[in-house]
Amino acid sequence: MEQITLGIVSITRVREYFGPVEMTPETFFPESSKEIWEAGDGWLTPHFLDSETNIVNSAIQTWLLRSEGKTILVDTGVGNHKERPYAPVWSHLETDFMANLARAGVQPEDVDIVINTHLHIDHVGWNTYLDGRQWVPTFPNATYLMPKDDFDFWNPENGHQPLLSRGNQNVFEDSVAPVHQAGLTQLWENSHQIDANLRLDTAPGHTPGSSVLTLTSGTDRAVFVGDMLHSPVQILEPAANSCFCENPAEARATRRKVLGWAADNSALVIPAHLGGHGATEVVRDGSTFAIKGWAPFTPYTEQR
Repeated sequence: MEQITLGIVSITRVREYFGPVEMTPETFFPESSKEIWEAGDGWLTPHFLDSETNIVNSAIQTWLLRSEGKTILVDTGVGNHKERPYAPVWSHLETDFMANLARAGVQPEDVDIVINTHLHIDHVGWNTYLDGRQWVPTFPNATYLMPKDDFDFWNPENGHQPLLSRGNQNVFEDSVAPVHQAGLTQLWENSHQIDANLRLDTAPGHTPGSSVLTLTSGTDRAVFVGDMLHSPVQILEPAANSCFCENPAEARATRRKVLGWAADNSALVIPAHLGGHGATEVVRDGSTFAIKGWAPFTPYTEQR
């Protein structure tokens, strides 16, 4: 199953990549406990960890929403042909993402809204494609919703020194600036109501402008959390940041706040990069959280 419906909103999982990200748990999640990874055989492996290599597995995927007649994409992955000198795992990819999107019934001109939860390398790539020697918007009829705080932070003209350092090199120039120059971006602050079912809110920490998308439709609830979570380990250990969080204290506070809301409202938590079933329900477990159950999406079975 690649599609579920919550209330009147359909959610389709569109794959770009699944496989290793060339980092061990100790590197990717330096604050996580060794014991939780060692105890994870059977639920962390193979979807989130390769037990033979001890390398974290991750998914790059876009969430396709249909709500109130609009076609909406949540994050746009890595993209093809991108020059990423300091992130070789994402450099010059040749994936069949656009064919996967077409199989989901969507052509580029059909997309009404693109949501970039933040402006990291693996969330904005398919904002553009290479047309000859130029990067041009992939979705010419869409409004690209970008958090203004992230737009300002990653704009090289502003001279910020991010924790990610050069890992995001070229991203603003080839995947953000072209759609802004084409007049397709809407830079929002604090919160942004998309329709009666969908609302964006800032959720800083991972990046200054990181955001979450809350779905409320009928009695159903979900929250698309971007990179607030990279692994289900961070549900059990919400204090464990990834190595990419710009403001560690804010990231921890945001994670606890959003997971608390999800647990209290029986909301499906939908991160950007979970393999396996892609999303989960959580419950409170003392001062932390536990996994209640997984979404019914079909797990990826092969790496590519």
